[in-house]
Parts: sequence; structure tokens; C-alpha cells
Amino acid sequence: MTGMEPLASGGTNYDAIIIPIGILVVIGAVVAVIVASYFRLQGHRADAVAMANYRKLAEDAVANQQELRDQLTKLTEKVQAVEQLMRDVG
Repeated sequence: MTGMEPLASGGTNYDAIIIPIGILVVIGAVVAVIVASYFRLQGHRADAVAMANYRKLAEDAVANQQELRDQLTKLTEKVQAVEQLMRDVG
């Protein structure tokens, strides 16, 4: 008289075991997908930061290259002036 109905077959109620296990499997799969997505997002963020640094480096390189070209042009003009002076003197 415990208030529980006896099983008709006298065996184990497999539905009472399968349903909680199924729920736990689904919850575990969802947690695994969330964790994997989080780490993938962190990887993409790190890649974005690295690409931003490379972009900044490329912009700096272009600016420095333009500055060097300007200095090389001025130096070439001065060398040409010195060569012309040497031709005029000698």
C-alpha cells in the first residue's frame, strides 16, 4: 500500500529511464555547441585584431615609402646640381 501501481509486466519501465537520459544528451549537445561557438568567436576576434594590426602596419609602410621617395627625389636633385657644377668647373 505504498500508493504505487505495480507494473503489469513486472519488468523495468524503460520510458522513465530513456526520457531523462535523452534530455541530458540534448542539454549536453547544446552546451558543447555553445562552448565551441564561443571559442570560434574568440578565434575570429583574435584574427580581426591581427588583421587590423597588419592593416596599420601596411599603412605605415606606405607612408614611410612615400616619405623615402620624396627624400630620394630631393637627394637626386642635389646630386644632379653637384654634377652640373662639376661639369661647369671642370
